[in-house]
Amino acid sequence: MEALNPSITPKPCLPRTSFLKSHLLNSTFKPTFSPHNSQFFKRTPLSFSVTCTLKTPQENKNKKSNNISKKIILSEGAPPPLEEKGGGATGGDKAPAKSGSGVMGSMKRLPRKVLSVLSYLPLAIGEMFVIAGLMALGTFIDQGEAPDHYFDKYPESNPILGIFTWRWVLALGFDHMYSSPIFLATLALLAASLMACTYTTQIPLVKVARRWSFLQSSEAIQKQEFSESLPRASVQDLGVILMGAGYEVFLKGPSLYAFRGLAGRFAPIGVHLAMLLIMVGGTLSATGSFKGAVTVPQGLNFVVGDVLGPSGFLSTPTDAFNTEVHVNKFYMTYFDSGEVSQFYTDLSLMDLDGKELLRKTISVNNPLRYGGITIYQTDWSISALQVIKDNEGPFNLAVAPLQINGDKKLYGTFLPVGDVDAPNVKGISMLLRDLQSIVLYDQEGKFVGVRRPGSKLPIEIDGSKITIVDAIGSSGLALKTDPGVPVVYAGFGALMLTTCISFLSHSQIWALQDGTAVVVGGKTNRAKGEFPEEMNRLLDRVPELIDSSLSKQSDSTSG
Repeated sequence: MEALNPSITPKPCLPRTSFLKSHLLNSTFKPTFSPHNSQFFKRTPLSFSVTCTLKTPQENKNKKSNNISKKIILSEGAPPPLEEKGGGATGGDKAPAKSGSGVMGSMKRLPRKVLSVLSYLPLAIGEMFVIAGLMALGTFIDQGEAPDHYFDKYPESNPILGIFTWRWVLALGFDHMYSSPIFLATLALLAASLMACTYTTQIPLVKVARRWSFLQSSEAIQKQEFSESLPRASVQDLGVILMGAGYEVFLKGPSLYAFRGLAGRFAPIGVHLAMLLIMVGGTLSATGSFKGAVTVPQGLNFVVGDVLGPSGFLSTPTDAFNTEVHVNKFYMTYFDSGEVSQFYTDLSLMDLDGKELLRKTISVNNPLRYGGITIYQTDWSISALQVIKDNEGPFNLAVAPLQINGDKKLYGTFLPVGDVDAPNVKGISMLLRDLQSIVLYDQEGKFVGVRRPGSKLPIEIDGSKITIVDAIGSSGLALKTDPGVPVVYAGFGALMLTTCISFLSHSQIWALQDGTAVVVGGKTNRAKGEFPEEMNRLLDRVPELIDSSLSKQSDSTSG
């Protein structure tokens, strides 16, 4: 192609042609003939250059012009490589052709190589196995504990498998596995593989599936997975029957193309996007949430922000952290055997001015949610006993948990009798395993009796009259903010939906009117065993044409 040179105005050509004499168009026409093998008229390539200058009336008035040079090559042989020339219509020196090699070519090829590596299926499977292994390791190693816990559990004096000690746990971040750099990097690599696979494989497949492709030969149709020939049939009748079966039908002369189940081609892309949503939500949960736990006696308060602690670098507090929580009441229900059945906490949420915002009684699997904060009922304990001694009180006796074998809980307290400043203080011991009953022992440790809180029935012990007024329980609460939960739920919902859609078969059918016969072929990506049976049922419904119909069909097809 010749370079543009506005300084040279080409000479007008063919002045006798009125169109070319117009002031709007000036052109230079130079035909060039080059014989090959001394035979001028045999395989002679015709090459000519057309140089045109387009002028508007305004430009003509201002005596300004722009030259546009183009080279058109007509030849039976292969076209010559493109090249740039300097100067005007007479040509000039040749500029070196541009090449795709070199540094820029390598940079352009680099993304394709990276995409091909990332979309490699064994790599993605390996990434999933690594993530599964890290998650399994995260369930084996206690998460979120203090360093002393790992010092004691994984000492250097007794390493697991000879090498695994607390240094590995803390250095690699396995004490917070799901927000550790190794886990997040592997998750990001899997996400990149999914996106690369979607871009390089799934999207091109969808683009190909959406194209209307007509096969123009009977041989091409007969090479399909299923093929059949109807000797006396019409391709239009076949199209009507396919439309009734849910196919999208397209006709082009004697050719027919039909498809059904295109959504099944889109489903893999939806599956990949759903998995990406799940991974994004999991990452948000691991790096942007707050967690905390507290045990609060009945009647006391706490502020949400004092309990919650960040779990990652994306954790950001909200205005709801200034909410105050008041434990109105804690109580339990029991089985007939006396075992604890369920425990409840009546909570009130208040703002900084003491105004109640929300009140709800929570229990296990029935949390309270407010402002993105979820409060769960997780545990219980006993904090104090209220007793009356010799008609004085009531006194609040602190209750402490006692260490026993098994998962049974036991609490105890002590009521001094006599001189409390004596070196060997004696008193009445009280034991309780829940809020139902209290077992009392005298100064010698002998069993005296059992009383229920609130029964108002006094008991005589070592000359003192004791009345149990109430047992005050404590509610074990877990608080959490998790911005990734809605994203994870949406991802799993989309994953289930797109997985079901992916089982839809994408079926394609081609047909060609070959004289009085119709050649039919088709294929499907799923249900390959049922597809031939369905095709036979559909083809059996195609009506057979009589002679007059055949002549009309032949005329319409040829016309």
